[in-house]
Amino acid sequence: MKRNMMLLDIGRGSRRLKNLLVTGRTFALLSFSSMLFFVTLGIAGMAHQQSTSSPVNSMKGFAAAVSSGFFGDMLEMEMPAFQSSKETESFNTKQISAMLIRALTDINPSDPKSLLAGELPGMNANDAILIRKGVGTDTAVGPEDNAPIPGEPSEGAVEEGEGGTGNNEPPKQPENDTPPVKPGTSDEEGDKDKPAKPATGGRKVAFIYHSHNRESWYPVLTDKSKDPNSSTKNITLVGKRLAQKLEEMGVGAQHSDTDYPTAIENYRWELSYKYSMKTVKEAIASSRDLKFFFDLHRDSQKRKYTTIDINGKSYAQVYFIIGHKNPNWEQNEAFATKIHEALDKKYPGISRGIWGKTAASGNAEYNQSLAPDSVLIEVGGVDNTLEESYRTADALAEVISEIYWADEKASVNKGKES
Repeated sequence: MKRNMMLLDIGRGSRRLKNLLVTGRTFALLSFSSMLFFVTLGIAGMAHQQSTSSPVNSMKGFAAAVSSGFFGDMLEMEMPAFQSSKETESFNTKQISAMLIRALTDINPSDPKSLLAGELPGMNANDAILIRKGVGTDTAVGPEDNAPIPGEPSEGAVEEGEGGTGNNEPPKQPENDTPPVKPGTSDEEGDKDKPAKPATGGRKVAFIYHSHNRESWYPVLTDKSKDPNSSTKNITLVGKRLAQKLEEMGVGAQHSDTDYPTAIENYRWELSYKYSMKTVKEAIASSRDLKFFFDLHRDSQKRKYTTIDINGKSYAQVYFIIGHKNPNWEQNEAFATKIHEALDKKYPGISRGIWGKTAASGNAEYNQSLAPDSVLIEVGGVDNTLEESYRTADALAEVISEIYWADEKASVNKGKES
């Protein structure tokens, strides 16, 4: 009897243990399934966010990567009523493969450095994604932003005497060029009856500054074995030139040539945009009239990627940089597009396109969240001359002033309609 009772208790204990094991196994399975579910949701959310913010995976990025003729043909297939005016261009297998590989792996087949960018910190610092291409833009060659370190002159550097000036003065006007006329003034009696050019008066509407204010060029430096940076002959001269030309065209401009390495105690190059952000905020606080903001830089690419001849004159080409860390980067990209398209129309090939950068490839904000009409512009590269950069500053002033007055006219007309 006792033996039977013991066997019965053992049997009951075994069933309880079995039930506990089944329950524990079920709980563990449910826990693992729940964890897997939430991890999947998180990954999907991150992927969605990246796809909506990155120009690589967006339709805008795809449209920029292919030719305008090819994209027009695509629209015609979907909308028979649409007729593209662009001539169809070939879209070869190499381009398709490169685009797909970069979209899926973030590796640029045309840039071997991208193979190591994900493994070595800093290797992807110069990685930029083309948002909108210019005339003849090589999509495999983007802007480079290198910290000031000792280095040798780049190949193909042009001596200042071959195409520029070796001092701080703007290049002299050629004899066959008409000197600029200041707004509201005239150098001939016959012009008195003509209406004065529009002008903002004492209002400053454009602000020009330099986050990397010492960026210089090998041709203007006395010792060309050093890093192309200078405390005197640097990108601030181009910013000053741009401000002067805007003023001549009636657009009030304010220029900051702050030398951050001396103005900031314990200066650190990697905090450049933090320093310049304070400069921009102070400018905004001091004037409500400011509308356009330009952070001018000198790129680190070689001459063959930053120079173009237009009508017998050499110009420093420009890159427009848009930071995708700014949640409203599309507004800044729209502003850059206005300038880019106007430049391409008047000076074909001078713009190397609009490039986007994420937080993985740099600051990615560039103070552009402070104003929708704010953009970073790389003017030329380390091998360009000061004269070539001045010519480009003049071209920028021309199209920026036209954009400003067009916006003002549209604003006035809108006010009349309302």
